[in-house]
Amino acid sequence: MNDQQLLRYSRHILLDEIGIEGQQAMLQGRALVIGAGGLGSPAALYLASAGIGQLTIVDHDSVDLTNLQRQIAHTTERVGQPKAESARTTLNAINPECQVNALVERVDDARLAALVAQHDVVLDCTDNFKTRHAVNRACVAHRVPLVSGAVIRFDGQVSVFDTRVSGPCYSCLFPQDQPFEDVACSTMGVFAPLVGVVGAMQAAEALKLVMGIGESLSGRLLLLDGLRMEWNSISITRNEACPVCGTQHQ
Repeated sequence: MNDQQLLRYSRHILLDEIGIEGQQAMLQGRALVIGAGGLGSPAALYLASAGIGQLTIVDHDSVDLTNLQRQIAHTTERVGQPKAESARTTLNAINPECQVNALVERVDDARLAALVAQHDVVLDCTDNFKTRHAVNRACVAHRVPLVSGAVIRFDGQVSVFDTRVSGPCYSCLFPQDQPFEDVACSTMGVFAPLVGVVGAMQAAEALKLVMGIGESLSGRLLLLDGLRMEWNSISITRNEACPVCGTQHQ
């Protein structure tokens, strides 16, 4: 690290658990963020400001006026612009040293597999089960840890799915062959600060995984009741019969 980097990241370096070695790991780290909306905005902001070396943001959508209540990577003058490109503009202003790749596309299984294989950690910041399961399959196949978050109304959840440590995958918790109804914030609403809370936690878990410090949320699901501001932790076990990560499918 050069003198400017030592100064920029000095508050990290002061932490014994991080130090110069941990910060260097972040600078060499590669994170993939799927979705540049309510969760992806704060997650990407903290990843870039913390010093992740390469950040890829994938989102096919454009900035809408209704997004600005919670999607803090975007601004009023960027309404109509692709979200991925808008987010890149914001991140470059915060930390020009972070290499930000903005992909304006709707990714299929093959594209996801190629992208996941190129990164050290994946953050699922999407809002539908179809995409979540596709991301999960790619992460399991390439043994890349997945940090998943979700928020609707006043409720949030976050977890890590890391099969490298024999943890469960997303499909163990929400089986992909079970019917789930996607609930959109456009119809149900969402309390703006909660996406910031959960998105920031996703960034924290991703950075810990990149540095190899602390204990991740693998095997645990944190649930946040935003009205009462209470957290609950639920244990998740690996389903050996899971069609994605189960032993008979390996």
